[in-house]
Amino acid sequence: MSVSVSDKPSKNEQAIAMESYEPLLAVLEQLKEETPEIAIEETGRRIKIPLNTLKLLAKILKATSEGKPVNIIPVEMELTTQAAADYIGCSRPHIVKLLEEKKIPFIKIGRHRRVKMDDLVKYKKDLKEKQRKALIQMMRGDEELKLYDL
Repeated sequence: MSVSVSDKPSKNEQAIAMESYEPLLAVLEQLKEETPEIAIEETGRRIKIPLNTLKLLAKILKATSEGKPVNIIPVEMELTTQAAADYIGCSRPHIVKLLEEKKIPFIKIGRHRRVKMDDLVKYKKDLKEKQRKALIQMMRGDEELKLYDL
C-alpha cells in the first residue's frame, strides 16, 4: 500500500492544516492510552486510532501547512533504483554504485535491483548524520583559525 498526494496543497488546505497542527500536538501530549478514541463531530461517530497514527497525522498536518505534498510509503516496500535515486536525491547510476559497493542492501529480481524503503531511510539518516558531524568539525576548525572574527 502506498498513499500519495502528489499535488501541492491548496491555500485553504494549508490554512486548515496550520490551524489544526498546534491543537493536535497539545492533545497528543495529554494522551495516555495507546489507542485513544476520537469523535467525528459531523457524524457523531467515535473511533479508536493508534497513538502512533495520530502522531503521523500531526507530521502530515505540519507538511501540509508548509505547502508540501505528502507521500506515505510502507517501510517494507521495494523500490526501483530510479525511485531510490529520487528519494535519496541523486542519479540512478550513483545509486547503482552504492548498491554494488554494498552501502545499501538490495535484492535482485531477474536483472532488476530492488531496494527496501527502510534501508533507504536508514542510509539517508546515516548520511545526514555524517554531513552534520562534518559541518560541526568544519565550524570548529574555522573557530580555531579565528575566521569568524574577521
